[in-house]
Amino acid sequence: MAIAGLLSCLLVALAPRCAGGTNLKSPQDIQVYAVNTNFTLRWNYTEDDTHVMFSAQYRWFEDFETDETEWKELPGCQNVTLTECDFSSAITDYYIKHHLRVRAETREDKSPWSRIFEMIPYYIAQIGPPGIELQSTNGVIKIKVSPPEANRVQKMWIDYLSFKYNLVIWEKSSKAEFRKQSIFPTDTITDLAPETTYCLKVQATLPLDAQEGLFSPIHCIKTTQKAKDLLCPTNVRVLALNMMFHLHWNSQYKQRVSYTVQYLLGYLKKLHSDHSANWPHVHGCENITNTKCNFSSIITTALGFYYLRVQAMNEYNRSCLSDEVKVDPLVTNEIGPPIVKVDISDALLHIQISPPGGSENKVLRDHYDLSYRVLYWKNSSNNEEEMKMKVIKQTIGTVSDLTPSTLYCVKVQAFSEAYNKSSHFSKDECIRTAGDKMLPLIILATFVSALIAVLLVATLIIFVLYQAYNQIKYVFFPSCHPPSNIEDLGGQPFSHPYLLTTEEPTENFRIIESIITEETNQIDFKDYKHSKQSSRDSGNYSNDDDTSGSKVSEEVLEKEIV
Repeated sequence: MAIAGLLSCLLVALAPRCAGGTNLKSPQDIQVYAVNTNFTLRWNYTEDDTHVMFSAQYRWFEDFETDETEWKELPGCQNVTLTECDFSSAITDYYIKHHLRVRAETREDKSPWSRIFEMIPYYIAQIGPPGIELQSTNGVIKIKVSPPEANRVQKMWIDYLSFKYNLVIWEKSSKAEFRKQSIFPTDTITDLAPETTYCLKVQATLPLDAQEGLFSPIHCIKTTQKAKDLLCPTNVRVLALNMMFHLHWNSQYKQRVSYTVQYLLGYLKKLHSDHSANWPHVHGCENITNTKCNFSSIITTALGFYYLRVQAMNEYNRSCLSDEVKVDPLVTNEIGPPIVKVDISDALLHIQISPPGGSENKVLRDHYDLSYRVLYWKNSSNNEEEMKMKVIKQTIGTVSDLTPSTLYCVKVQAFSEAYNKSSHFSKDECIRTAGDKMLPLIILATFVSALIAVLLVATLIIFVLYQAYNQIKYVFFPSCHPPSNIEDLGGQPFSHPYLLTTEEPTENFRIIESIITEETNQIDFKDYKHSKQSSRDSGNYSNDDDTSGSKVSEEVLEKEIV
């Protein structure tokens, strides 16, 4: 009876194995941790069994198009008792896809495989810590940084020139303030307190891949006292306008001294080699006594950057170097004001802009992508208006809706949004707009109308004066003369006008009555009267002398009778 029960229990225990089952569970949470080319596979296992071991397999893909290869045992991860293993030796290609899986094992049993973990080594690897060498001298700390994997034959990060290094430094005290800055592989840390212990750590990064590495171990070093040398140039600074660069510095040395400006191409700072001998002299800035120098000739490209320093040398050939100053041409440079010309035509204000530095300055034109801020306003004491603004990209602009006969002023500012830079405004340029076009027409019409009116009035006056002149001339200066038979009478010229008086007919009538008969007198008197009337109508004149008139009448009558 007891033996039957024992056999029954044994069959129950062996039933899962006989049926292809297992009592072991699969590992969970498969992860890979990679630093540089060091790869560690980790997982979790919840079963409490000291006899359980773990084994892993892997496969890789030659490319993303082909099928996966067969599963192979993962070197370094066979029959391990821990929940992690190092399989760095198995990964030789860091840019192809890999699959990993793990299972638990005992002598009698094996668990199902875990879920597959997929990875591309390069994208999951973390940048390791760089190496550091420190030296304290003259109040500063000189640092030399070695790239990650510097001593490794097989490297994950091939382009070590792409590394950038971040430094974190602080005083070794209870109230430490952390200071962060970017450094080069070979650099100098300045602005430190003398006789003070500083601690620091460095991190390597790949900005293009947005990867940040692990910090190096913390290193501490004590600074020294800085020697004060009056020969060394101080306050080295760069002033640049429209891509013309000038270096200025101060001198504390009172004796004779000469200066030489040296420069270093920026990319050399990225190298891990020693570049102390790669500082050439700036042409035209050698052995000068001035404390300024034009170094525009070395700026051969606007996209690079440069470092400059000044070497001072006294008459005893003792020299001292200034601190270095960095020059990033497009960042250091300041934009000057443009030159503006204005003109008026067709009720438009035309604005012509000459770019800062002139049209031949291609660096400003091509790299800054300049825009122009145009301010214009009416310059009138009686009409003060706010300035109006318009932004243009071209060097030619127009302003419409102008007021006639008004003085407009314009000033322009150049600016670059890409570099957040702007120039000063140009000097004011003013011009007066033309008057209203209707006003000249009105003035012309008024003038023509007034001229016509004056001509009409003058013509009327001349006509009236002419008529009056004719009347006066007709009365006092007749154009006709007396007949020849009476023009010269009695040997005396007939020069007096004939004026008829009231006595004249009576006196003439008396002379006629004393000479002729009554019948003849009537006939002749009629003829005489008729002749006398005709003489009056013709404007003839008689002598004022009565005797002369009687003689003339008697002679005429005698001739008629005969």
